Amino acid sequence: MATTASEQVPMNIQEKLKLLPARPGVYLMKNESDEIIYVGKAVSLRNRVRSYFQAGRHSSPKVAALVDNIADFEYIVTDSEVEALILECNLIKEHSPWYNVRLKDDKSYPYVKVTLQEPFPRVVIVRQMQKDGSRYFGPYTNVQAVRQTVRFLQRLFPIRTCKRNIGPDGTDERPCLNYHIKRCSAPCARKISQEEYRKMIDEMMLVLEGRHEKLLQELTQRMQAAAAELRFEEAARLRDQIQSLTTVVEKQKIVSLENIDQDIIGYARAEDLACVQVFFVRGGKIIGNEHFFLDAPTGEEGQEIITAFVQQYYATASFVPKELLLPEALLEEEVITKWLSELKGSRVYLRVPKRGEKKRLVEMVEKNADLVLRERITRQERERSRRQQALEELQALLGLSDLPRRIEAFDISNIQGTEAVGSMVVFENGAPAPQEYRRFKIRSKSTPDDYAMMRELVYRRFARGLKEQEAGGEAGFAKMPQLVLIDGGKGQLNAASEVLKELGIEDVFMLGLAERFEEVYVEGRKDPISIPRDSRGLHILQHLRDEAHRFALTYHRQLRSRRTTHSLLDEIPGVGPKRKKQLIRHFGSVKAVREATLEQLKAVPGLPASVAERIYQGLQME
Repeated sequence: MATTASEQVPMNIQEKLKLLPARPGVYLMKNESDEIIYVGKAVSLRNRVRSYFQAGRHSSPKVAALVDNIADFEYIVTDSEVEALILECNLIKEHSPWYNVRLKDDKSYPYVKVTLQEPFPRVVIVRQMQKDGSRYFGPYTNVQAVRQTVRFLQRLFPIRTCKRNIGPDGTDERPCLNYHIKRCSAPCARKISQEEYRKMIDEMMLVLEGRHEKLLQELTQRMQAAAAELRFEEAARLRDQIQSLTTVVEKQKIVSLENIDQDIIGYARAEDLACVQVFFVRGGKIIGNEHFFLDAPTGEEGQEIITAFVQQYYATASFVPKELLLPEALLEEEVITKWLSELKGSRVYLRVPKRGEKKRLVEMVEKNADLVLRERITRQERERSRRQQALEELQALLGLSDLPRRIEAFDISNIQGTEAVGSMVVFENGAPAPQEYRRFKIRSKSTPDDYAMMRELVYRRFARGLKEQEAGGEAGFAKMPQLVLIDGGKGQLNAASEVLKELGIEDVFMLGLAERFEEVYVEGRKDPISIPRDSRGLHILQHLRDEAHRFALTYHRQLRSRRTTHSLLDEIPGVGPKRKKQLIRHFGSVKAVREATLEQLKAVPGLPASVAERIYQGLQME
């Protein structure tokens, strides 16, 4: 057990403290379970880490609580403070330590990617930035808004959306429907030169950068020239582009007469949740905004929240502006300024305005952050209330002694017994708990016997749960549900119920939900019970059943695709493990290899034409 600063420091920590170097680096605090609970950076590891174990140094309740839980620590030496800052960002993202302020959600935020490394670039939405020669814009928090932006750009500029491998000189392919409806300029059929196409891509990137004014001037000049030369169809197309862009520009608010790029940052917090709002100003106009939620442990000051956000956000941002307007000064501002300037390639200024228009802008952003945070909290409280009501309805309808805080649902997916899989999904307090989902390969049957498959699935789950409980476990399978939902009717329910009887489990209530008529079957009753169609309790059961079905079906499709495609590739002469890996890396997925044309296969670097033909013919036999 770790000790507080006022108590004796454990021997293992005392020995490590003596060996700490007086150099910059990152330290990782661990608890008794060897979990990383905090990541920090230091100019001098020796001074910073030792300070945690000195009596009377912890005025913050958060730091005192952290020290109480430190059982060990590790450290990594770096060459500079900036390197330590970058490493700290990466480690916080990787480990999500409990005592660090961190961006919520383990998902990656979307980016708009322009594939500039291709002769005829495309615009796609991706989740990760890579050093592949592409230009990235983002990250964004609203993927729906990103999709709308990409659709707007594709309407405005006839850029290609296909994945064809098109060389600098195009191909001899016929253009697709998009060309005929004026949604693509058909570089594949040599309908546009590479130079003209790249000019169009440059114009499109001006829109993504928020520099509409420059583009509008160019388009207006071209429209007037086309009209003067009697090229009326081209002039009309340019006119429509100008009108669409003008509509976007009119929605932008001028906040500065200076032609400057700024990010204006504000925040609001409630208990352990914080919302940071960023307004993007490009050329003196607000072109958009994004909000981000952060887990902020109790005791964190606003300065720590803003500092953590700036570090984590700009570590993956596609653009760093010249100026950041902040509500308060950052911790270690000099180091962060140096780091941001290195990212941008020129000097970046961090400013905390005290009066005037810039101060009012920061206050406006903070008001927006507060509104978004209050909306989120209200929505969460409303959703919690709905889920609680649904669980209470289920408890009353089924006559349960306890509220079904943990519900598990089971489903089977197979085709005539082949690639049979089972799924277990879990709802806790009425909400999905994806980290608790499990999937199984069915072992016992190769024939379509759904009852036997369900018996195996339920047996393996609960037998393992009992075993883990005997070993003293409290997580994973050791956690038993109050309610189990079987996807199916009486037959599947009886098969699952027999398993629990064999294992001696008596305090788990089981029911079956038949999809055809949404009938709910309960063990020991011949007829289904009646649950009103508008019951929130029934809606939770339907959600569980559908989620179990989706999870099982997804796994089944993965196995089936892996078996069919990989076995076919394995049977093709000249395709070994390395070449198979090369094909998947080149096309991005197994499915894309299967859908590739002969020309695309021949274009794979290092792949002989004869092997490409054998692969194409072999995959067409599927």
